[in-house]
Amino acid sequence: MSALTTRRRFLRGFAAGFTAAPAVLASARRPNIILCMGDDHGWNETGYNRHPYLRTPVLDEMAASGLRFDNFYAAAPLCSPTRASIMTGRHPNRCGTFGANWSIRPEEITIAHILRKAGYACGHFGKWHLGPVKAASPTNPGAMGFEQWLSHDNFFEVDPWLSRNGGPPEQLRGEGSEVIVREAISFMESAARDRRPFFVAVWFGSPHAPYVALEADLALYRNAPAEIRARLAEITAMDRALGQLRAWLRKAGLRENTLLWYCGDNGVPPEGRLTTPFRGHKGQLYEGGLRVPGVVEWPAMIPKPRATDVHAVTSDMLPTICDLVELTLPERPLDGISLKGLFEGSMKARPTPICFWSYDTRREVRRNPEPYISPELQEGTTPTATLMDGRYTRNFRNFRHTRIAEEDYGGDAAILDNRYKFLLVGDPARRELYDIRQDPGESRNIIDRHGDLARRLEKQLREWQHSVLRSLTGADYR
Repeated sequence: MSALTTRRRFLRGFAAGFTAAPAVLASARRPNIILCMGDDHGWNETGYNRHPYLRTPVLDEMAASGLRFDNFYAAAPLCSPTRASIMTGRHPNRCGTFGANWSIRPEEITIAHILRKAGYACGHFGKWHLGPVKAASPTNPGAMGFEQWLSHDNFFEVDPWLSRNGGPPEQLRGEGSEVIVREAISFMESAARDRRPFFVAVWFGSPHAPYVALEADLALYRNAPAEIRARLAEITAMDRALGQLRAWLRKAGLRENTLLWYCGDNGVPPEGRLTTPFRGHKGQLYEGGLRVPGVVEWPAMIPKPRATDVHAVTSDMLPTICDLVELTLPERPLDGISLKGLFEGSMKARPTPICFWSYDTRREVRRNPEPYISPELQEGTTPTATLMDGRYTRNFRNFRHTRIAEEDYGGDAAILDNRYKFLLVGDPARRELYDIRQDPGESRNIIDRHGDLARRLEKQLREWQHSVLRSLTGADYR
């Protein structure tokens, strides 16, 4: 059965209620929801986390007025997988979104599917990176639940090329972050006129390389190291666009009951490690590759500023939102948990650990497996600023994985409880254990002193991996 046929059957079952959904929700308590995300924006790259050069006055104000997560994690150290985790509440390996330019699968149930069925106006603006955004793609934002989108297959810079609702790419003039915020505001204005609550994803292209910044923003960083000036300027422009979004919410009288959540999609690339206290960088399972900024504003529920050191992860977004707006979770394995208790101030520790896994895609590719989606439907259309394989566009892939083999458990993996982090790193795998509370820089491997704890965590990790592999075979879709 083709992915498109499966997709159509799925939509007839789960999403048939879209057309029958009420234009106005019966419950006036349900908030508007905006999920904003930076691209390659690591934990240390904010003013409130004491970066010596960076200016992020808007993020600083959000952190000072809302809920600040001091231990917020991307579900993966790379962009596409983390985006899949936000959309589904699941670890991305469950649907074969192993790394950059690995697509999501058409059968996945997303937060946009759930909210749209409940009457929300759903729009996506900016970087998608879960498959092509063209109309024919079975994994474009529309297929994944958004009724309108202005999106890019991958990353974008100043004067971005974007696809509107799957149409041919069009170039929009302006600083990239400001362009997508302007378009998102237009969508939200329309939803507000129709008296519909809205769910909007604003996924920035910044500060992903190559770094293209406005001269006025660059001028702020004359004293910063030359190799990161443009990167810092991109973050400042993104911060300014966030300010424009918040200003509109205030002017429209919607700020009080709008949940605005910002995070990064993975840790810093090597050039962004200037002030990080953490080990590692993008692509690695050490803290530098996983820990990202995380802040939430929602005055109706979070009237006073708070900070939390409870571990949270991007996979928590879907179950948290469903809990907050009283909607049923999908009946399939989820890896995130509801953080409603954190919003209310009652959660003091995470009840379950967070697991991470960078799947060994080399083995997947060597098998010459069957494509999950036909290759022509995986071809991207929106141009980037850099070439890959001789093209300015990016293609995607996802493979069928019908059986579980011992070699499938390979790749770096980690499990993080409320204090300790156990890792399997390298090939052959090294076993490492760190006390993240006492040693967030992961400089002291204490596995020799805590062998029993390490074995217990390793067992939990292995059991979780088996569950993920079962999902990868497609068992959750049957």
